[in-house]
Amino acid sequence: MNTLTKSEQLDTEKELNDLIIDAIQDIKGKNITKLDLSELHDAPTNTFVICEGDSTTQVKAIADNIKLRLKNELGEFPVNFEGYESSTWICLDYFHTVIHIFYPETRKFYELEELWSDARFTEFQDL
Repeated sequence: MNTLTKSEQLDTEKELNDLIIDAIQDIKGKNITKLDLSELHDAPTNTFVICEGDSTTQVKAIADNIKLRLKNELGEFPVNFEGYESSTWICLDYFHTVIHIFYPETRKFYELEELWSDARFTEFQDL
């Protein structure tokens, strides 16, 4: 049973999303975009965070860093994760937030931002 108020849940999600962005930037992830899907009727989650790495090694390193930091700093574990085999698209599911870490060509192919173009977008500068 969820005992958090709506306000507390939003604060928790913001903290989680801020840490995800920071963890991506730690590993020099690029083209970071946050899509707020919370106002969309049929959205699978509240937030997508999408980014890319220059190599499959970097894609995996970004995913590993997100998992490590969320576990160590917030005690959060993914509900599910996929894509480690090829590391061209790793998806980490934290229920209210789903992270998509792409190899650039794979991101261009799937165009998730186009699919969810009615979401509110926030883009982050590459460090």
